[in-house]
Amino acid sequence: MENQNEELNQESQIESQADQPKKDRKFLKGALTGALIMFLLVAVIGTVGYFKVFRGETGSDKNVLTSAADVKLNLLKNIIDKYYLYDVTDEQLQDGIYAGVIGGLDDPYSVYYDEEATKALLESTSGEYSGVGAVLSQDETTGYIVVMNVYEDSPAKKAGLTEGDIIYQVDDRQIEKEDLTEIVSWIKGDEGTDVVLHVYRGENLDQVDITVTRAKIEAQTVEHEMKDNNIGYIRVSEFDAVTKDQFEAALTDLENQGMSGLVIDLRSNPGGDVDVTCDMLRLLLPEGKIVYTKDKDGKEKDYDCDGTHEFKKPLTVLVNGNSASAAEIFTGAVQDYGIGTIVGTTTYGKGVVQSVIDLQDGTYMKITTAEYFTPEGRNINKKGIDPDVEVEYQANEENPAADNQLDKAVEIITGEIQQEAQ
Repeated sequence: MENQNEELNQESQIESQADQPKKDRKFLKGALTGALIMFLLVAVIGTVGYFKVFRGETGSDKNVLTSAADVKLNLLKNIIDKYYLYDVTDEQLQDGIYAGVIGGLDDPYSVYYDEEATKALLESTSGEYSGVGAVLSQDETTGYIVVMNVYEDSPAKKAGLTEGDIIYQVDDRQIEKEDLTEIVSWIKGDEGTDVVLHVYRGENLDQVDITVTRAKIEAQTVEHEMKDNNIGYIRVSEFDAVTKDQFEAALTDLENQGMSGLVIDLRSNPGGDVDVTCDMLRLLLPEGKIVYTKDKDGKEKDYDCDGTHEFKKPLTVLVNGNSASAAEIFTGAVQDYGIGTIVGTTTYGKGVVQSVIDLQDGTYMKITTAEYFTPEGRNINKKGIDPDVEVEYQANEENPAADNQLDKAVEIITGEIQQEAQ
């Protein structure tokens, strides 16, 4: 199913409809999953050293493990074999070692991915997966899964799944205490295979069984609409491989409708791919530097814009404390060039870049490799970006759809349009 957001993963693809405190608790996990990344495919050697531990070998290669570490790992393994109550495989222990080595960096953004986690990672960053095409959330009281949205032309739409349906069973698996991530894994599957969704529908909770044939789904990371006074609105939930094309299509559609100004909503966007983000900014910025990175040796890499698609209409960008990483690159560039007004609250403050490395055995690792700087040279790590106009979100119990931050962003654009007309 689909994106925080759908089936890719609970953070980047299942839009949570829970209360704001719960969203805040889940954000860090989403930020880590959707963290700014650069893919680096390399052949990695040396992992064989870890396997020595499980063959009873020790070694003195300090680039892998010291002899003392080898001895202690063997001791731990022997104790586990002799006393541990439950079954555990050597593969599980090996994965634990690899994860522990990366964990020793004490860096929340550096992660080891076993084979299963690697598949989920690649799926989430590509923006494509095999599933049914629906946005889900989980009711905190019943644990049932509520269908929040069904993608157009998706397998779910064609099979008759509708917004508001409550999924209480998947195939022969009754939903009890499982969390949303596990239930989504039941619904996803190989392309061309069927899944039966048992749902309650309507006020009478009629029971309906819906057979859906899974297919390749493109995550919908961009939503857009035209607001009053021809003010365009584009929400970007994350920066995946599919996001640039979706963003460009939304921008073109709004332009064709006669857009007079634009609001870009990056609130709670945890980040994503730096190249995708820069490609999107090239549709907006004047000529110049978009962002630059600096690695441990001080080597810099620049990302530039030729300015051929500079956006010259009134622009606002909405952000909050959960706008991170690539979302901050986007925000920082707009702010530094002064082409738009940043509205909302101070962003998360993630100013470092991760490289995702293929370990050539079905597993990956993600490791922090550089810092990034805005066009004016600002490093926002652990500081965030302050908005030009600060507006705290205020929930309206009488009107849950009300959005005072968006209202302010639209108000600013309206004022600029009126000024230009004078």
